[in-house]
Amino acid sequence: MNELNNRVREYRARDRLSQSELAQRIGASRQTIALIERGDYSPSVVLALKIAEVFAVTVESVFWINKEKESEQDE
Repeated sequence: MNELNNRVREYRARDRLSQSELAQRIGASRQTIALIERGDYSPSVVLALKIAEVFAVTVESVFWINKEKESEQDE
């Protein structure tokens, strides 16, 4: 299983947005943002695109798959 990593918290801090403010902008709950930031929830493609759009960056700069976990499982 791949582990999805993210920089949502970093981008929120950069833009001085609270979890609630980000949630409101993308049509999600504050709890969803908290789960994404902790890595306990992988957002849908649509949600990931909306998050990237708010921060004016690419999806790949916000979200990436941990390649180490992938190679460990191949062994």
